[in-house]
Amino acid sequence: MRSGSSVGVSNASVDLSKRLAEAIRPLSPREHLLSFVSASLVVAEVEARKLRHDPWEVITRVVQPFLWLTIFGQAVARARLIGGQEDYLTFMAPGILAQSVMFTAIFYGLAIIWERDAGILQKILVLPVPRASFVTGKGLGAGLRALIQGLVIILIALLLRVHFRVNLWTVLTSAVAIVIGAAVFATLSMLLATLLKTRERFMGIGQVLTMPLFFASNAIYPLDLMPGWLQVLARVNPLTYLVELLRNALVHGIVPGAARDWLVLVAWLLVLQVLVSRRYDRVLL
Repeated sequence: MRSGSSVGVSNASVDLSKRLAEAIRPLSPREHLLSFVSASLVVAEVEARKLRHDPWEVITRVVQPFLWLTIFGQAVARARLIGGQEDYLTFMAPGILAQSVMFTAIFYGLAIIWERDAGILQKILVLPVPRASFVTGKGLGAGLRALIQGLVIILIALLLRVHFRVNLWTVLTSAVAIVIGAAVFATLSMLLATLLKTRERFMGIGQVLTMPLFFASNAIYPLDLMPGWLQVLARVNPLTYLVELLRNALVHGIVPGAARDWLVLVAWLLVLQVLVSRRYDRVLL
């Protein structure tokens, strides 16, 4: 009897040891990738649910691009102030679309500060998944918001008789560019959130950044019209490359666009992802 009991205990100990060893063993690259993708999609789904509970956010954020297109764009188009642009409204519309993507994503870090203050972030960060997956998931959430808002702006532009080349491939190219661009600015926003302690300070810095990023780009005027020093800033500005991709797709029908524009946007995204992932623990301090 004792012998059977001892064997049972021994087998249970061996089984427990195997399970513990399985639990603590290093993950394979494939398992790391699956864990990263799965956690990123879960975070993105949570962000999508937030949008579903507050659909008015999309409507309110469309007001500013609508005013740019209907007031500023119409006035400058009539005045013909931008040399060489026969249809200035069509030239400007992709820039306003890119601006709306940036404005949607650049304040995404506010959620990080709020979640930290509410104690939610501390619970998220202890989960056994790659830290970068939270950053990627937030970026995908920002991309979804920007995508819905971008669709509304494109419809408004078409109603204003902007000459967009709308077909399956140009729409898909624009959608991918919008998601990547929104992820870039959302990740930049999250980086700011790890550096700033209060929502008020974050709002101030965010407002300071948006206008220089917008005006130091080719959103509302060509690079050739800028002074030399401003052209240098525009060429390192990720918004410039997002505008170029959207303009190539929607206005010129170039699919998928210049490889340089994609490479620069993706490079910005990867660098910011690495920086934010390394600094994520700092938001708890």
